[in-house]
Amino acid sequence: MLPIGDDNRTRRRAPLVTVVFIAVNVLIFLGQLSFGDGFTIDWSVVPRRLLNDPLTQWVTIFSAMFMHAGLAHIGGNMLYLWIFGDNVEDRLDHWLFVGFYLFCGVAATAAQVLVDPGSSIPMLGASGAIAGVLGAYLVLFPQQRVLVLFGFRTIPVPAVIVIGLWFVLQLFGGVGQLGAAGGGGVAYMAHLGGFLAGLIGALPFRASRRADPSLYSPYRRW
Repeated sequence: MLPIGDDNRTRRRAPLVTVVFIAVNVLIFLGQLSFGDGFTIDWSVVPRRLLNDPLTQWVTIFSAMFMHAGLAHIGGNMLYLWIFGDNVEDRLDHWLFVGFYLFCGVAATAAQVLVDPGSSIPMLGASGAIAGVLGAYLVLFPQQRVLVLFGFRTIPVPAVIVIGLWFVLQLFGGVGQLGAAGGGGVAYMAHLGGFLAGLIGALPFRASRRADPSLYSPYRRW
């Protein structure tokens, strides 16, 4: 099941921060293609390097959030950010969403570094921060329907199911990764750390004001 949109009609303002984040990710990815692997490695999080020299390496915690390892990586991340980010941004307001996103990204990095502190493999990607957005969406809009591509048709599925299945996959991947520290691939623990940060961080906003659904048309972002 591939999410391609949602029918959440509660958005009251333009998702400016979400659009800016997507644009920044794309621009930095183009920079990676231009400057080569050296640039990517220098600005990625390397757990061993970060722990050995935190005063100079802390900035990579933030730069790595906007870097990606390939077209499929950035394409999948930006799709998820576009689908789920606008409504979370709307509920939190623009500037609070900026802080929330970065906080989830930091939590994601901390989770991955914690389980594999001696790794020399560069970590990069927006997945941890976006996992936090998914956690927030689950708290704020659990019954909203997400449009998923299933075979050759699209079907609406409650967000609690779509995001719940995603979480289960990350959980199994994370458990498997605990016994194979030091390898490359997907940083499942970063996903879990970001998701839990977003889940907990969104709780205070669950009872915040709700928009009138009649003001908005359904089924955006096909």
